[in-house]
Amino acid sequence: MTGLIVRKPQVIQIDHSKETSYISNSMLNTKQIAIAVASFVHNQLTMFKSSILSNSGSNNYRQSKLNVVKVEPEIGEAKLKNLADVCYRSEKDVLLNLPSANELPQRNKPITWLVKRTLDRLAALFILLLLSPVMFALAVIIATTSSGSIFFHQWRVGESGKLFRIIKFRTMITDADKLHHLVMSGQTGLHKCEDDPRITNVGRWMRKYSLDELPQLFNVLRGEMSLVGPRPWALYDALRISGDRKRRLNSLPGVTGAWQVSARSTMLDLDAVTECDLSYLRNWNLWSDLKILLMTVPKVLSGIGAY
Repeated sequence: MTGLIVRKPQVIQIDHSKETSYISNSMLNTKQIAIAVASFVHNQLTMFKSSILSNSGSNNYRQSKLNVVKVEPEIGEAKLKNLADVCYRSEKDVLLNLPSANELPQRNKPITWLVKRTLDRLAALFILLLLSPVMFALAVIIATTSSGSIFFHQWRVGESGKLFRIIKFRTMITDADKLHHLVMSGQTGLHKCEDDPRITNVGRWMRKYSLDELPQLFNVLRGEMSLVGPRPWALYDALRISGDRKRRLNSLPGVTGAWQVSARSTMLDLDAVTECDLSYLRNWNLWSDLKILLMTVPKVLSGIGAY
């Protein structure tokens, strides 16, 4: 994988002392935040409608999706990210060329899988409506305590190796991606750092209780994610999976999953996390998904192991 190589660990210090004071009332108010959030929600619902049309065989939608760019994972993170950005603007899909996966439940249990996908969207819509006041309050807090956008988008690997933009509440400083390789230069497993200096004070609290994950419900509505499934791999993690284990990237990622409830941030070894996901896929059924959902609630409320 190409990228910035840091020979010696570097200590990055970021001043968070002015996070709560930089926005004046004249620059931003609740009405402006409401308009921004409403525009975002409208765009997400439009994309949700498009995903429904694609499943129902809409000719217009299919014509806009005829062009697919398939690439080898060895292309490297930087080039893949740039390619994904270009293709996104021209409404093309980018797919990683991956080994076939026999563990996929959508192939082995297609009818049960269809039930799961229907329940996914219905449940995601219900949860979004139920938690909309909470999500709006979080949007206001983010907008008034640190500079930058309310939402954070990042390329992740989805079903069949298709890249998609995951949606989260922003918990880091602006342009945090530019410091990623400096912060994670010593990481050999998943790129997660408990004392990541890029995380804002509010962001650290949100991450503790996984509140930053709530916008992923829009990804579920759009068909890019499930409520339960393997971890949605970021490009810098996905491209480091070796050999035949890359077949795990064919799976539909979930907002929560076996890794999150069993180990969360305590298991960071790439091979161990991958095997955990493959085991989930091999033994998948609706009951196992329900158990994971029920286990997620106390895990999130405890705040243990999240950062």
